[in-house]
Order: sequence, then structure tokens, then C-alpha cells
Amino acid sequence: MTILAKLMLVSMATMAAGTVQAQAEAPMQDAPVECDSCEAWNEAVKPFNVVGNTWYVGTAGLSAVLVTSAQGHILLDGALPQSAPVIIANIQALGFRIEDVKFILNSHAHWDHAGGIAALQRASGATVVASASGALVLQSGTNGKDDPQYQANPVVQVAKVAKVSLVGEGDTIKVGRLALTAHMTPGHTPGGTTWSWTSCEGQRCLNVVYADSLNAYASGDFMYTGKGKGKGRTPDISASFAASIAKVAALPCDIIIPVHPNSTDVLGKAARRSSAHNPFIDAQACRNYAAGAGTLLAKRLAQERGEPVPAEPKGAVHAH
Repeated sequence: MTILAKLMLVSMATMAAGTVQAQAEAPMQDAPVECDSCEAWNEAVKPFNVVGNTWYVGTAGLSAVLVTSAQGHILLDGALPQSAPVIIANIQALGFRIEDVKFILNSHAHWDHAGGIAALQRASGATVVASASGALVLQSGTNGKDDPQYQANPVVQVAKVAKVSLVGEGDTIKVGRLALTAHMTPGHTPGGTTWSWTSCEGQRCLNVVYADSLNAYASGDFMYTGKGKGKGRTPDISASFAASIAKVAALPCDIIIPVHPNSTDVLGKAARRSSAHNPFIDAQACRNYAAGAGTLLAKRLAQERGEPVPAEPKGAVHAH
């Protein structure tokens, strides 16, 4: 073989390797969503340990949590489409591999919590898990008309998730010794799901709750108390929303991680954590989170019914 022929083969091999690399990286590049808060939400933060085998791998404004085991890991939520590379980098920075993620669980299917799931699923090969209602949104790439935040114009479309496994109330997703339980908490979306599990440090085991949004936020003329008549009527979902809030308040809960970290000062707690003190541990955390949501829902329902509006709790945080 001549030197020229060898050089040509090396060049072709290099080009082929570049093509394979490009093909491997391409699935990560889903179209970003642009919104007023997206840049701030997607700001990268250093990943950190919450407790035991529970790790925060999300962004400054959107939670993503990795629960690890020797048999594989479980990832909760994917934030924005443009958050997927940030989440993968955070997982790698902790010494874990995205390929070892066996399941990706969703809280609710709005694009700011589920937009990155399609890319994360492609990168990991994991099984995506959601409620029946949430699965329909993940597979269509956009909110349904029964969603309080449904927008007909413009429609926000994100990458579709090809296959989603369904969970219902009390179902458990297991990997090795990991066991994460689904709690249906509809209201913010029809398919809202809160997840819980146990993380241990030595002989001490704590109940961790990944709390879905309980914020009574809606777009357009949507009403939680229902509206319209006949075929076009939307149902009154105020009682089911209140039941979801009560359910979160009653969960065994030593640590709460909400889908928007600022709702319970997750990043501030991480900054204050030391070897002697873990500020994430708070037996009142879920009850306090639910109490704030209950007050906001009461305010919203009073407005819809034309009743006197109760005062918001001091320091209430609004998160979509």
C-alpha cells in the first residue's frame, strides 16, 4: 500500500469517526424553548448531595434528582430541552454515568419539567415513566386542552417521547434496592405526580419527597371551579386539587425537594449544609409546602367565585 493510500485511509477513518461522533451527539440537540424565565431557570449549578444516595443534578430554577444504586439509577424530571446537556454533565461530575440510568420519572409534563426527557432517554436508554395523562402529553410533545396552562396560540412543542410506561396511585418503580413510589397529585396539571422514597446514611434512613407543583396557576380563562355549559363545560377540579395538597401534607416526609427549587430554598440549603448539619432535614417540610399551596388555591378559588380573597402567607413563592 502506498503512503498516499495509507493517508487516504486514515483520512477516511477520521471522517467516519467524526460522523459517528456527530450521530451520537445529535440526539442531544433538541430545539430549545424560549421564554422570559428560561435563561435564568436553565443556569447551571454545581450538583450536590441531598442525603444518602439522593443527588440534585438539576439547574438553578428547575429540579432534577438522581437516586443511585449499584444496580442502576433513577432520574426524576428533565427540565427544559436545553437542560438535558446540563443534567448529563452534572451526573458525570458526580462520578455517575447517564447510561446507568434505568428509569426517568416525570412529575408533570409541562415543557419546563419534561422538555429534556426525550434527549435524556435517548442518551441513557432508560424507560420513561409517567401518569396516564402525563404520558399522553409526553408522547404528543405539547399540553392537552384539559391542562390549566393550555395555550392554543402559540403552541409550545417539544421533542416527543416515543414510549412511556404508566403508573398509578401507589405504584412503585424498583431498581435493585431502590423503590420509588408514585402519588397522584392532579391539580397543577391533570397528570401531576409526586414521588417518594427512602435514602439512608449508615443506620439512619429518611423519607424523601419529590413534590410536584401544587401552584394554582392557569392560562387564559381557565377556572378551577369549572365554567361553561353543556358539551363545552369544563369540570370543577377544586376538590381534587385540594385533595392533592392534603395528600402531600400527609406523606411521611423528612426531606422535600420541589420541582422548582426556589419553592423551598433548595440551593440555599445546599450552601448552608455542613458535615454536622443538614438543613434539608425538616419534619415539617411537606406540611409547610402544602400549607402555602392551600392558601394560594383558596385565594384563586375565592377570586373565581367572587368571594373575599384571603391574604397570602408571608414569603409565598409562586412557581409554574
